[in-house]
Amino acid sequence: MASDIIGLHHVTAISGDAQANHDFYVRTLGQRMVKRTVNFDAPEVYHLYYADGAGTPGTVMTFFPFPGARRGRVGRGQVTETLYAVPVGSLDFWAARIAAAGGRVLGRATAFGEARLIAEDPEGLGLTMVERAEDPRAPWTGEVAAAEAVRGFAGVAMGVREEGPTAAILTDLFGYARIGEETAGAARRIRFAKPDDPSGLVELVIDPAMPNGLEAAGTVHHVAFRVADRAAQARVQQAVAAAGYGVTPQIDRDYFYAIYFRTPEGILFEVATDEPGFDRDEDPAHLGEALKLPRQHEHLRPRLEQMLPALVA
Repeated sequence: MASDIIGLHHVTAISGDAQANHDFYVRTLGQRMVKRTVNFDAPEVYHLYYADGAGTPGTVMTFFPFPGARRGRVGRGQVTETLYAVPVGSLDFWAARIAAAGGRVLGRATAFGEARLIAEDPEGLGLTMVERAEDPRAPWTGEVAAAEAVRGFAGVAMGVREEGPTAAILTDLFGYARIGEETAGAARRIRFAKPDDPSGLVELVIDPAMPNGLEAAGTVHHVAFRVADRAAQARVQQAVAAAGYGVTPQIDRDYFYAIYFRTPEGILFEVATDEPGFDRDEDPAHLGEALKLPRQHEHLRPRLEQMLPALVA
């Protein structure tokens, strides 16, 4: 079972203004919008997907932009940083680009032998650009040249009170290997990896002084791990349930199937399938160009097209 988890599938966060969110992740971060759809549970709210050119799992950042959403607080019980893999030597480029777009550059660091730029998007969402000498993934180069372009996720960091419960999920249920630990001030940072997947890092940040997170704009809603198909997902689901966690049934999310459960720290984990992919209802050359609605919400299209703010590509 442990080998069924491949790495990361996507990260989903909350934002406020949809156009501002689009502009930062497409025009500044250089991602491609690969799907423009709506929140299954709140169809009056967009669900926007940004990724590489094909929407490859391990590159997909998604947002629920709630108009007028208050600012949240990043902290314990959340994904605190989304780690992006970028080419060696590109951190000056990214520092200038993020700052010019209204984001915050918090500084530089070296962790586990890798140089990184610690930053936030304009709503305070933690983004860390990690230099990687070798990454096999081809970048999307719509707005940023290949010499600097994001390759996809390197992984995520999570704020937790203690190592044990979350580490047990990662190692015992998801098959991650614990590969290192570093200390910076009061915080311990413990690294887990799926060595065969370029998005396969999870770092647990254990800091007694870290405040509890408050979910709202500028925070991560959930992190999704990747499996190949529904059969692999069912095996993970059975293992998670056997470990005593309340896990959902398999849910059709149109572009993947999903199951969900919460860790003891309160972080929402999803396990998502590679199938069927983002090209199931759009030609690959035109991903993200049209509003796509879940089947159960298609009857709402006239109202939603009037309610949802227009997005300028």
